[in-house]
Amino acid sequence: MRDGMLGLVTGDALGVPVQFCSREAIAERPAGPVTGMEGFGTYNMPPGTWSDDSSMALASLESILRLGRVDPQDIMDNFLRWEFEGEFTPFGYAFDEGNTCSTAIWNYRNDRNWQTCGKTGDHANGNGALMRILPVCIWYTERQKTVCTSDDEAVEAIHNVTMLTHNHLRAKIASGLYYFMVKSIIRAKEAEPDNLQAPDRDDAANVSAYGLTPLLQQGLDEGFAYYRQDFRNLAEMVRYSRLFDLGRFRTIPEEGIKGSGYVVDALEAAVWCLIMTDSLQEALLKAVNLGDDTDTTAAIAGGLAGLYYGCDAIPAEWIRALQRKEWLEEMITADA
Repeated sequence: MRDGMLGLVTGDALGVPVQFCSREAIAERPAGPVTGMEGFGTYNMPPGTWSDDSSMALASLESILRLGRVDPQDIMDNFLRWEFEGEFTPFGYAFDEGNTCSTAIWNYRNDRNWQTCGKTGDHANGNGALMRILPVCIWYTERQKTVCTSDDEAVEAIHNVTMLTHNHLRAKIASGLYYFMVKSIIRAKEAEPDNLQAPDRDDAANVSAYGLTPLLQQGLDEGFAYYRQDFRNLAEMVRYSRLFDLGRFRTIPEEGIKGSGYVVDALEAAVWCLIMTDSLQEALLKAVNLGDDTDTTAAIAGGLAGLYYGCDAIPAEWIRALQRKEWLEEMITADA
């Protein structure tokens, strides 16, 4: 949990200063592309400031650790505390929240029904659920080692937590695919912790037997196989077809990757940054420099990068810069 969550929070904080800046605007800045932890910029925040991505993930994690289970209603109650009381934030107030998340929280405040508060329809397919689903994915992966937890149970819970704000099958599938990638990395690291970081890029079209790329491919393969069991998923799965074959996907040039707030673009961009780089630092910076929804792309990539490379791979100066670092460490390492 510490590896993944610190990767997520760090990615978020790296992206905050250039949030909503285009790829071209970032490249053409006097300072050039982002190369480290910056401050101010879009929200005029000090270096190391993390935003709604981390806050909502931390709100989810706090609920899980306190209750020892995934309870969608309690997670939604924590989202209320975030929105209206400034809990789980760097400075006591929420900022950079998306409209879909905000609408769902207000809906829940009015009727207290977690099953209906999330928006539906095509406009409910932003990345605001994918960005915060990591602790739920890790929780269910870890539980499979100690109790009889099936993928069915995990995916149902992940869908439920997704629909708190984004109640559309497309967004749910994105969260589910993320779970299978999380599971693939954790499972492999536990089995062969010393043999996973050999170079995995012999050439642009080849995925070798080592490295992060094949683990992501394995997770995606399992995820797609899972969703293919129900024909009702097939139309939405087509949206993710570029991720069917990462060997082919990695040949797509940067111009073909979008760091937008659309959930399909966000998942694609995060995976692309991970398979095109050989370190956590490179992956997160590449995600940020894609532009647009910079903090969320880097947070989604950062969760997987943190799991794979470990939080010790995060540059020490980036960790030192994180706001409320001691509180973060205490929260992330708490026992259920």
